[in-house]
Amino acid sequence: MRAVVRWIMHIVIAGASGLIGTHLSATLREAGHDVTTLVRREPTSAAEIRWDPAARRLDPAALAGADAVVNLSGAGIGDRPWTRRRIDELLTSRLDPTRTLVAAMAKLEQPPQVFVSQSGSNYYGDRGTAVLRENSPNGKGIMARICREWEAAAHEAPSGVRVITPRTGVVLSPAGGALGRLLPLLRLGLGGPLGNGRQYWPWITLPDVAAAFLFLADSGLHGPVNVCAPENADVNALTGALASALHRPAFFRVPSPALRLVMWKLADELILSSQRMEPAALEAAGFQWQHPSLAQAAAWVAGKH
Repeated sequence: MRAVVRWIMHIVIAGASGLIGTHLSATLREAGHDVTTLVRREPTSAAEIRWDPAARRLDPAALAGADAVVNLSGAGIGDRPWTRRRIDELLTSRLDPTRTLVAAMAKLEQPPQVFVSQSGSNYYGDRGTAVLRENSPNGKGIMARICREWEAAAHEAPSGVRVITPRTGVVLSPAGGALGRLLPLLRLGLGGPLGNGRQYWPWITLPDVAAAFLFLADSGLHGPVNVCAPENADVNALTGALASALHRPAFFRVPSPALRLVMWKLADELILSSQRMEPAALEAAGFQWQHPSLAQAAAWVAGKH
């Protein structure tokens, strides 16, 4: 059984058009919550409000009466090559929306009770086999710095707002999600481990991400929260489990030099880095996963519900 919601909440979501945001919005509405999404185009319904985070424009009234604000805004990490301009965009596309939301909250007599502002497992950098809990230090690298600044911006929220920064791992979804181009290759029997495969990827399924965000909004947790499944897995185990669930081989290993040649900094930061993350805060708070094991997650991704 999932978290018990004690009341119907009014929740405002920024960044609702992505994989997590789309699923989260649907999950919240199915649970009976009142959901408003912030959009950068002309609204098409009463449940949408326009904003312009790049120009720091948001009518504070958009957040008035909200119980919680969920911030998922940010340019896709692996969508394009990491030029200097793209790295700047990765940072500003996260800081501008976060600071815009915080500034709007500060103008309200009664700001939202909860601010759930996304972060990522990359906060820890490449940490090998070390077990990473919420009190583990910030790592090195571009994404570690971005996550640090992103979280710091969220914590500028007004006093009395409970700020949560979920450090989310690799999201598994039948549509691919963070696995990007790997899952289609695995479905064809052409995929396999990346690098030596011994790097740990903290993973979680899409339904469990949505459930975790709802749990966080309705819980007493605050500060950083590792959002991943309780079972650790390296890339060898992860690709092996997915291939097995799909009844396909996973023989085609991609060596680290080839990844670095094609992806440059992206390879070391996203593919070859290792975060053995443990969801200590979620476990202690009593969160229950729908897919706690890799075998269950792989079966769900493969369509064996």
